[in-house]
Amino acid sequence: MTLIEEIAALLKARGETIAVSESSTGGLISAALLSVGGASAYYRGGAIVYTPKARAALMGVTKDEMGEMRSASEPYARFMARTVRERMASTWGLAETGATGPSGNAYGDAAGHCCLALSGPVDMSLVIETGHGDRAANMAAFRDAALKLLLEALKS
Repeated sequence: MTLIEEIAALLKARGETIAVSESSTGGLISAALLSVGGASAYYRGGAIVYTPKARAALMGVTKDEMGEMRSASEPYARFMARTVRERMASTWGLAETGATGPSGNAYGDAAGHCCLALSGPVDMSLVIETGHGDRAANMAAFRDAALKLLLEALKS
């Protein structure tokens, strides 16, 4: 059984749902979750929140709610995981934010920096640094790390 098949089986067996807020993965996490037949049983929806304008329009997050929090940070990933879970009325909310490359972001994070968070029956977060600027490889690594974090939470 593949990683995504195991995630799908666990979510279905438990009657749980997931919603996703992605940034630098550009939808790869959602695509993976949707790649298993019957995904409508557990996948509530997702948003690619790549810009402040998308964050406001898709997630309803105002500047006041952001406060001093910055994108591509662990607190922001936790906030977005909780927000997407609440907005989509799902069991789980999964959020990803980072800098895929080839260069870093405006906040000073190097390419390969990613913050992941999960909100639900178990709250978890993780920061990864790949140490390189290969954009496509970083997008895949961030997706894979997010799915592994979800599986870890489902098994805990």
